[in-house]
Amino acid sequence: MRKYVIMSLALIISSFAFAQKNEIKSAEKAIKNNDFANAKSAINSAESMTSSMDSKMLSKFYFLKGQALYANGTGSDADITEALKSFSMLTETENKSGKKVYSPKADAMKVSMSNGFLDKAQTALNRKDHATSSTNFENAYRTSPQDTLYLYNAALLATSSKNYDGALSMYDELSKLGYTGVSVEFKATDIETGEEQNFPSQALRDISIKAGTHEKSRNVKTDSKVGEIAKNVALIYIEKGETEKALAAIDAAKRSNPNDFNLILSEANVRYKLGEMDKYKELISQALEVEPNNADLLFNLGVVAGDQGQYEEARKFYDDAIKVDGTYVRAYMNSAALILDREQGIIDEMNGLGTSAADDKKYEELQEERLNVYRDAVPYLKSALEIEPSNINAAKTLMNIYSVLGDTPNFKALQAKVATMEEGGN
Repeated sequence: MRKYVIMSLALIISSFAFAQKNEIKSAEKAIKNNDFANAKSAINSAESMTSSMDSKMLSKFYFLKGQALYANGTGSDADITEALKSFSMLTETENKSGKKVYSPKADAMKVSMSNGFLDKAQTALNRKDHATSSTNFENAYRTSPQDTLYLYNAALLATSSKNYDGALSMYDELSKLGYTGVSVEFKATDIETGEEQNFPSQALRDISIKAGTHEKSRNVKTDSKVGEIAKNVALIYIEKGETEKALAAIDAAKRSNPNDFNLILSEANVRYKLGEMDKYKELISQALEVEPNNADLLFNLGVVAGDQGQYEEARKFYDDAIKVDGTYVRAYMNSAALILDREQGIIDEMNGLGTSAADDKKYEELQEERLNVYRDAVPYLKSALEIEPSNINAAKTLMNIYSVLGDTPNFKALQAKVATMEEGGN
């Protein structure tokens, strides 16, 4: 009886092994014929037998499964995700067995896959399909894990396409990898064109220097992306209504990078989003200690001061921004708007006057004060229009001011210019 049971089990095992090989062979044959539907069917049939496969058979199964699901790049997003997981299981299986038969083939295949994913990612990005681009950048990273920039790009695009849970997962993965985004760019100037160029490696740059086609080589360290990541994570949590987690993300980043300039700006943006204007101003002022000639920061302080009704402080910040960058059109426009905002108070006061002689005198004084408001705004608007001749808002506002001031020649000149702009000319 015992011998009979043993013989029966042997027959069952033999039959099971035959079924495994049969399905594996069917999948392999279908893949060679690019018949991925039947390949997937055979793989699905073999899936239930993986627990009894030896390491060699299991490795081959994972290799064929990855190929079948990838389907030469035509597989669905879900299938491609599973294909990448299958290749990962292949690597894990062969690492355990110590016999690498199929993982080198899979690695070679993944190079081609990565290039395909990058092409799809760029194509989708060009048509502003951020969700599809994100998926393909993530797939490119899964096939080439050393290229963490792909995962960072995927996270950014997931954020912009409002795939917040996916973005948070990728940002968390980047954090666990210790990703900072800091890299070294290898630069040299093309002698013929005089333009500075980036090289993919120091070796290629140095070859060009020796060949005499380039000069002035230099290495440039890029900025850390830790602050940008912390800001994005925090803003995602704000969108999800989880303010405490937003601030915790910033605090966690600050512990490891307390003096990171971009992180200071990131926290400032989060505080602004939360409506904490005093804290925002404090952080921007702190950032200005690092970069005192940053026109954007000065401009932002002007905006906040203006919103808080601090007229003189706002105007000072706008003027400081203009001193740093004489072409900063937004600072000129906001300065003009700030000045013109004073007109309404003057008009209200004029409308509240009576008909006495004293009131008439006060009315005339206020009228002159109103005209002076217009005169104060003119230089800012003229500068904005000189820097940006197509700025129709500056042109229209200046035209109306000249009309009120009775400056007919300038009014007519601006009137003609505005008409041309509205017709689509220059």
